[in-house]
Amino acid sequence: MDLEDKLRQIKERYDEINQAMADPAIYDRPQEYAELTKEHTQLRELVEDYARWKSITHQITGNEDLVKMDEDEELTEMAKAENKELEQELAGLVEEIKFKLIPKDPDDSKNCIIEIRAGTGGDEAALFAGDLFDMYRRFADSQNWKMSVLSVAESDKGGFKEMVFELSGQEVYGKMKYESGVHRVQRVPETESQGRVHTSAATVAVLPEVNEDVQIQIDMKDIRVDTFRSSGAGGQHVNKTDSAIRLTHEPTGLVVECQQERSQHQNKEKAMVMLKTKLYDIEMEKIRSERAADRKSQVSTGDRSAKIRTYNFPQGRLTDHRINLTLYNLDDILKGNIGEVIKALRIEDNLEKLNAIMN
Repeated sequence: MDLEDKLRQIKERYDEINQAMADPAIYDRPQEYAELTKEHTQLRELVEDYARWKSITHQITGNEDLVKMDEDEELTEMAKAENKELEQELAGLVEEIKFKLIPKDPDDSKNCIIEIRAGTGGDEAALFAGDLFDMYRRFADSQNWKMSVLSVAESDKGGFKEMVFELSGQEVYGKMKYESGVHRVQRVPETESQGRVHTSAATVAVLPEVNEDVQIQIDMKDIRVDTFRSSGAGGQHVNKTDSAIRLTHEPTGLVVECQQERSQHQNKEKAMVMLKTKLYDIEMEKIRSERAADRKSQVSTGDRSAKIRTYNFPQGRLTDHRINLTLYNLDDILKGNIGEVIKALRIEDNLEKLNAIMN
């Protein structure tokens, strides 16, 4: 299906909605009316763009006919000049329409919870997990996002076995969701006397935080609550009270912890947010799997077992395997300058979504 055919379909659907909304009986079905109104609003701008498309195309065709007739030299030149401008306008309009056709992910505007876990590689993997956390912390600062650490399990020799934190701000999940997956590092550990390069890994999971408008049903009878003493930094208060909270959702086996707040009540509130977020993610994963049956996405945001990126220290190289992107500014990237990588991933993802619509 070409772009014009797609727009024609949208116009036909728009006309159907107008006809349905003109029926007085629709007011007796408020839910259906609300859904039609929402769809009408979503389609209106594209329908207006399609009208512009047809108008510009009609003008171009008319000018081409004048040129073919070649009866008046001055009119012919004017028609040619006008068509150059119209063709540029049409090309710009086509790109706008393509962008508007890309389905919006409703989760993109949400805050997110990020989990970083050291994988294969022992102490070196824990150090790399710390590097990733520092990279995201600096990127968050550059975006004016707020970071809140929820749970930490530190490694004996530096870095983290596990780090869970929340990012809040504008378009947080929309930018960070591409970080989900296995991140691999290749470098020479400080303890390596032979100068050999070791390969380690850390896993990143990026979960959209559940808003109040999303209803996640949790029966408190299904949750086991455990308290324990925080193992992280925090001064005397953390060390002397059992303020940390662990929630176990027995039907699914999900376990979440929060230990960074000063009170047990605050930790429990944040742990509940984490649990709801994970349960929401399970539901969304089902939807993503269904979509994947129709469209195999190269820019995967769901499969967290997939190796997505390699950080090669000896060569100063970062490679994102999903889009075959290679950059030789690793030091700069680890300082939080990952915008170029995220932009490239978003563009590729949008192109895939657009191709899926057009085919």
